[in-house]
Amino acid sequence: MISIENTEHYLWGGNCDGWHVLKRDDMSVIQERVPAGGTEVMHYHERARQFFYILEGEGTMTFENHEVLLQKGQGLEVPPMIKHQFKNGSSADVHFLVISVPSTRLDRVNAS
Repeated sequence: MISIENTEHYLWGGNCDGWHVLKRDDMSVIQERVPAGGTEVMHYHERARQFFYILEGEGTMTFENHEVLLQKGQGLEVPPMIKHQFKNGSSADVHFLVISVPSTRLDRVNAS
């Protein structure tokens, strides 16, 4: 059995948490926590297709030309080569799953 209590943890963005719930070359599942006001940089993946699913709270997925607000129980697919950026504009932490096929290892390109 896997949980955030017994799996690999990492910090990103200075104050955001990630837990590798499933870490394989062909697929990864990461549970993340982004605090109020937290954000990642705009980026894309050349091969990986991702699905973001909100467990608690709400977050915004920003694309080049629009934004999508995601609330608890909602998810969104991001195909390869699509620039995206996750933000938490709320006043509370957001917890979500990021499912990537294949893994995003060595597949992230930060957009300028």
